[in-house]
Amino acid sequence: MRSNGAVNETAPQESQGETLIRAARELRDACSALRFGAPVAYVYNPLVYAWEPHLDYIRRYGAGRKRVVFVGMNPGPWGMAQTGVPFGEVDAVREWLGIVGNVERPVCEHPKRPVSGLDCSRSEVSGRRLWGLFRARFQTPERFFAGHFVLNYCPLLFVEEGGRNRPPDKLPRNEQRELFAACNRHLAQALAVLRPEFAVGIGAFAEGRVTELVRSLQDGELGTAPWTTDLRAPQVVRLLHPSPANPRANRDWAGEAIRILEGAGVW
Repeated sequence: MRSNGAVNETAPQESQGETLIRAARELRDACSALRFGAPVAYVYNPLVYAWEPHLDYIRRYGAGRKRVVFVGMNPGPWGMAQTGVPFGEVDAVREWLGIVGNVERPVCEHPKRPVSGLDCSRSEVSGRRLWGLFRARFQTPERFFAGHFVLNYCPLLFVEEGGRNRPPDKLPRNEQRELFAACNRHLAQALAVLRPEFAVGIGAFAEGRVTELVRSLQDGELGTAPWTTDLRAPQVVRLLHPSPANPRANRDWAGEAIRILEGAGVW
């Protein structure tokens, strides 16, 4: 079974939060219909089993125009795969963001990547660094989300038989094609409703996907662009990824991130 690619038009009475929820639901269902071959052995879709906290995240923080939208690549095993929140390091999600909701278990779960939801004792370094930066600068979630939002481009975590993560850009081209089509539709909907001045790709992959999407929308390749004469396409900025696998990120990532964002006029 495959998604037919249709994108529903936003009903006039639909609120911004409802639009984001509908877009997330369409992404969830489209990605659930996809199939992936070896070396991928397990596919986690937290929009299915962690839908409740994801819904709470959108309802709490998705309202209003966002000057800046941060876009990550895909869930980490100890972040969004546990909490349903992008870069969702458990303590940040539970203690700072105040997110609640039941998290179930994936249908197929790798023994090295168990899901225990908001009770997970592991800490995802990338999420701890990212949300830690936002907390240090804005103190409260309300102040941060007054002008910012955080999304992931792809909602799926891919795990190989041995337990290693496989990033989306390492999938075969035919699998990427269907996956990226669904992710592009979701991101286009999100950008249209959030109307950011800046779209910040966290890492090279996310920055590349956002850049390509914005170009495609401007060229009319994905239908009518959400930008009008009074709404410019967002400026795309690349932020250094906070993963500990990135050597540069282990040398004052927060300071480097601030320099990038201030230098680009984001902050």
